[in-house]
Amino acid sequence: MTVTLDRIEAAAASLAGHIVETPFRVSRTFSDIFGAEVRLKLENLQFTASFKERGAWIRLLDLDEAERRAGVVAVSAGNHAQGVAHVASQLKIPATIVMPISTPVVKIRNTERLGARVVVHGANLSEAEQFALDMAARDGLTLIHPYDDERVIAGQGTIGLEMLREAPDLDALIVPVGGGGLISGIATAAKAVRPDIEVIGVEAALFPSMHHAIHGLAAPPDAPTIAEGIAVKRPGNLTRPIVERLVDEILLVTEAQLERAVQMVLEIEKTVAEGAGAAPIAALLSEGGRFAGKRLGLVVSGGNIDSRLLASVLMRGLVGEGRLVRLRMEVSDQPGSLARITRCIADLGGDILEVYHQRWFYDVPIKLTEIDVVVETRDAAHMQALIAGLNEAGIPTRALSSTAHEVPE
Repeated sequence: MTVTLDRIEAAAASLAGHIVETPFRVSRTFSDIFGAEVRLKLENLQFTASFKERGAWIRLLDLDEAERRAGVVAVSAGNHAQGVAHVASQLKIPATIVMPISTPVVKIRNTERLGARVVVHGANLSEAEQFALDMAARDGLTLIHPYDDERVIAGQGTIGLEMLREAPDLDALIVPVGGGGLISGIATAAKAVRPDIEVIGVEAALFPSMHHAIHGLAAPPDAPTIAEGIAVKRPGNLTRPIVERLVDEILLVTEAQLERAVQMVLEIEKTVAEGAGAAPIAALLSEGGRFAGKRLGLVVSGGNIDSRLLASVLMRGLVGEGRLVRLRMEVSDQPGSLARITRCIADLGGDILEVYHQRWFYDVPIKLTEIDVVVETRDAAHMQALIAGLNEAGIPTRALSSTAHEVPE
């Protein structure tokens, strides 16, 4: 078997009524920011908030009756787990998901809530995968691979068909890359329909598995990334040759760009993207004006991000934009000093969120003290004006944080 346009079209027919044909809409704000027509394919709006349902449906629908009765097993710490669990529950197929011990409790509970039995085993995905293979052989279960399966690839490729049906004149598709199942399916469909279209992959610079594999480079050591959904150590045996043949380029993006992209998707589009889902926006941040004037289709592949991580990303984003700043001020240690500071900040339009007053652990003369104040501002320019105003008022002030994010003009 091989992945072809015919098989992807057949997969699309099989998916009818089972999944959401997600919106593929123009983002006016992103288009203005990047000087291109930016369309977002919002796969984060699937029931399990990820594209993984598509491939899971096609793979499980292909099981025979004996395989359905015996059940399936999958290995995942995230979206694949929930996709398989959901589809299996709809088809009344027993499902076991093996998750490594590092899997957050919320993901385990979500997978169990969808009807699967969760077995926590292994320090990492590799150990969990071996355990699942042993379980499949012992108990007669069918292993559902997250990307190295032609039926799964065909299911993911239906996204490409939907995008080009709605916007046939696109110049390029920008797609997150982990094991390669998503981009392999999309590239197969897109290049068959439009051989001239560019298909561009995006990986986290800390996890460039596919990029390094196709360029003959050694894989770097594992590193933590916000883009957990594409943090795959080894690309697929089936997907790698498809990517080599059909994908025009793989871009690598930094953690700062991924964080910024998550924040921008939420603030601009009012929808949640996980790190992997926001990777195509991170690519636009990385490449600046390269895509100016082009018609772009970006796949927002998922929205399953831990709420605490999302909160941290948003707060760090405010700091990076200068909208939240911690100021340190040196003042006389006498009554009225703090009141003078707060009055001055208020007059300059700042909103004080926190105050830290410490007399003993700062390296200042004993008649002075340093006060740290966390202030909300309008933007980086307002932050600089606030600091200048405090210094002009005779209150020596410096910022303990700095702006890090820049958006293209």
